[in-house]
Amino acid sequence: MPDFFKTEMRVGEIIKAEIFKEAKKPAYKLWVNFGEELGVKTSSAQITSLYTTKMLVGKLVIAVTNLEPKQIGPFNSEVLVLGVDGKNDGDIILISPENKANIGSRVH
Repeated sequence: MPDFFKTEMRVGEIIKAEIFKEAKKPAYKLWVNFGEELGVKTSSAQITSLYTTKMLVGKLVIAVTNLEPKQIGPFNSEVLVLGVDGKNDGDIILISPENKANIGSRVH
């Protein structure tokens, strides 16, 4: 179990979302605010089947924040926004706090 606690998951708020035109599979570029400590981080997410860019802005999400950044084409993805499989093949449902949570809070 100690390895689990090495994974740092935090609450962030999506402040900007754009279509990732250069991606091989449909995806969005996300800018996620994690508050004063971490600031704004970027993420690439293949969540286009259930979300529009307009729906994403202002949404609270859970993301892994201590992974090595990954270069995806011309975009640097710094965090991994978490989701679960939906009912249809390829649908990803973002994991989000049920109530308003403090931006940057760690998942316990």
